[in-house]
Amino acid sequence: MYGPTDLKKNTLITLDGQPYKVVEYSQKVMGRGGSIVNVKVKNLITGALLPKTFKGQEKIEPAEVTTRKAQYLYKDDEKFYFMDPESFEQYELNKDLVGEADDFLREGDEVEIQFYNGTPINLQLPKNLWLKVTYTESVVKGDTTSSVMKDATLETGLVIKVPAFIKEGDIVSVDTETYAYRERKK
Repeated sequence: MYGPTDLKKNTLITLDGQPYKVVEYSQKVMGRGGSIVNVKVKNLITGALLPKTFKGQEKIEPAEVTTRKAQYLYKDDEKFYFMDPESFEQYELNKDLVGEADDFLREGDEVEIQFYNGTPINLQLPKNLWLKVTYTESVVKGDTTSSVMKDATLETGLVIKVPAFIKEGDIVSVDTETYAYRERKK
């Protein structure tokens, strides 16, 4: 069982028999009265966002979720298709379940899929991914300070801001939560 202060971003909990993921967390300390924790949770089955408030010593049940590795195969207009690399079992995930992860997916990439009662409910990407720059503007000579940022299109079609010294063909690390450039592969 979790206490309210154990809830952090991405913690999985059960409310009313449904699995939820904490997407926002804030805590107010109330002097002698303990603390109040306000969270925004996302239903991992319906995708609905819900604000929730927990007080003091309330107990929150963790979600019984299993995680399996899967390889991304392809997508069509409605669904994304993945395969378990050991059992070769295939999973279909709806577009809304994959969400923003679509910006980073390449055929053959390995991801983690979370299951609740045998049903896929969530897709987890690694914190950082290495992606190839397929297009970026050339830099004006002499304007190569690292503080100058420019747009770069990555192999998945995602456009991010990168330092001026990055050129086409470079492999860069991207934070999958913030979409921020991290570093260039040496």
